[in-house]
Amino acid sequence: MKFPYSSKKWLTLSIAAVMATSIGVGAVASESGTAAPASQTQGSQQNDKATTAATADNSKADANKTDATKADTAATEDKAAANGTADAKATETKATETKATDAKNTSPSGTTGTTNASDSTPATEQMTLAKAIEQAMQTNSKIQTARLEAKTADINQSLAYDSAADMRGLLDRSLEASKQKYIGTKQADLTKKLNQLAVKVTENQVKLGVQQAYYNLLHAQADLELKKQSLNRAQTQLKVAKAAFDVGTKAKTDILQAEMGVAGAQAALAAAENTLEINGMKFNEIIGVDVNKKWKLTPENKQIAAPAMNLQQAQEQALKQRHEIVQKEGELELANTTVNVLEDWSMQATYNGRIAKNNVEKAKLAIEEQNRQIKTEVAEAYLNLNAARVAIDFRKKAMEAAAESYRLTNLRFENGLATTLEVIQAEEELAEKENQHLEAIRNYNLAVVNFENALGVNK
Repeated sequence: MKFPYSSKKWLTLSIAAVMATSIGVGAVASESGTAAPASQTQGSQQNDKATTAATADNSKADANKTDATKADTAATEDKAAANGTADAKATETKATETKATDAKNTSPSGTTGTTNASDSTPATEQMTLAKAIEQAMQTNSKIQTARLEAKTADINQSLAYDSAADMRGLLDRSLEASKQKYIGTKQADLTKKLNQLAVKVTENQVKLGVQQAYYNLLHAQADLELKKQSLNRAQTQLKVAKAAFDVGTKAKTDILQAEMGVAGAQAALAAAENTLEINGMKFNEIIGVDVNKKWKLTPENKQIAAPAMNLQQAQEQALKQRHEIVQKEGELELANTTVNVLEDWSMQATYNGRIAKNNVEKAKLAIEEQNRQIKTEVAEAYLNLNAARVAIDFRKKAMEAAAESYRLTNLRFENGLATTLEVIQAEEELAEKENQHLEAIRNYNLAVVNFENALGVNK
C-alpha cells in the first residue's frame, strides 16, 4: 500500500497531530473548571514555599553576613586606628625619652657621657696652704658674718648720727648740742675703725684655724701611708712564717703570732682611715667648701731656724702688731674724747661726767689686761716652738734606731736566732717611732703657726 505522503512528511504530520490533541485536551480541562490533582498542586505549593523560604533565608543570611562583614571591617578599622594612635604615642614617648637620655648623657661641652655625675668619683684636687687660706677668706662663714656685722654696725652708726643732726635744729646751744657735734663725728670714725679691726681679728683666728686644720690633715694622710707600710711588713712576716712552717723549721705558734701582727696592723690602718676622713671634713668646713671634697695636700713643713729675737723682744713686737691692742686703744680714745667735751663745759661733777671718767678707767684696764694676755700667749708660743724644734731631732734619731733594730731582728730570724714574736715587736716599735717622728713634725709646724699668730704676723 502506498501512502500519499513521504515518510518524512508523514512523521511531521504525526507530530503535529499529537500536539494538537494535547492542546485540545488542555483547553477542555480549563473550560470545564477541572483542577489539577490535589497532591500535585499541594506539592507544587510546598515546593514554591520552600523555595521562597530558602530564598528569604539565603537573602537574610547574606544580609547578616554582609552586616557581619561590615562590622568586622569597622572593628578592624577602629583597631587599626587605635593601634596607629597607640603606636604614634609610643613612638613619641620613646623619642622624648631618647632626647632626655641624650640630654642627660651629654656633657656641657657636647661630649656624651656613659655614667651619671652622682655615680662618678669626685676628682682629687691639689691644695696648698696659701690656697687654703685664700679660699677661707672668701667662703668661711665666720668671716662673712663678721664682715656683714661690721657693715651693719657702720650703717647703724650713720643712722644714729644723722638722727642726732636732725635734732640739733631743735636744741639750743647746750651741752647736748656740743656732744653731738664733736663726739658724734669722732665716735662714728672710731666705730668704723673698730669694726674693721674686729673683722681683722676674726680673719686672723680663721687663718690660724685653717693652718691647724691643714697640718692635721697633712699629718693624717702621712700617717695613713705609714700604717700601710706597717701592714705590708706584717703581711710579709706572715708569708715568711708560713714558708718556714711548711719546711718544718718553724712551729705553728709562729704563724699564729704573725697573724696576730697582721690583725693589729689592719686595725691601726682602719683607725687611720677614719681619722683621715674626719680631719678632711674639718678642713673643708673651716675653708667653707663641701665637707666631702677630697684634696691632695702639698707638704708645707716650716723648718725655720730659731727666732733671732729673744722672748722680751717678741712680746714687744706683738704689742705693736696685734689688732686687739689697736682695738682697745681706739676704745680708750673714744672715752677720752667724751671726757674732754664734758670738761669744756665744766660738767665733770655731773652724772654724765662721772660716767665718762669711769669709761676711761675701764678702757685703761682693758688695755692692761690685753697686754698681759698677749705677753702670755707670746711666751707660750715661743717656748713651745723651741721645744718642738728639739723634739724633731730626738724623734728622728729614735726612728732611725728603731729601723736598724728591725733590720737586725729580721736577719736574726732568717738565721734561726729570733722568733716571729721578736720580729713583730721590732716592727711595732719601728711603727711607733715613725708615728712619733711624724707627730713631731706636725707639732713643730703648728708651733711655728701659733708663734707667728701670737706676734701678729699677717702672711
